[in-house]
Amino acid sequence: MNRQNALPIGDILVQYLRESGLEKPLMEREVVASWGEVMGPLVAQLTRKIELKDGTLFIRLSSAALKAQLFECRRDIVRKMNEKVGCEIVNDVRLLG
Repeated sequence: MNRQNALPIGDILVQYLRESGLEKPLMEREVVASWGEVMGPLVAQLTRKIELKDGTLFIRLSSAALKAQLFECRRDIVRKMNEKVGCEIVNDVRLLG
């Protein structure tokens, strides 16, 4: 084995995920799974459902007051969620009551 051509295992996994079409679905699941961590426990508790479709993050909330507050922070939410997963996968946020 020639060590000059050796690649780190992380690079090999990323390449495999890209080539197999699994990278985007994996990132989408990570966005949904990390919602509570990024936004905090109170927001997570008041969130009834969250899903990501075609770059839009749909968030169903149980509080009208929280919905109004988060509406003002939509750009920050997009930025924070993309930073969390390390790529630009969230383009918009839709808040549902």
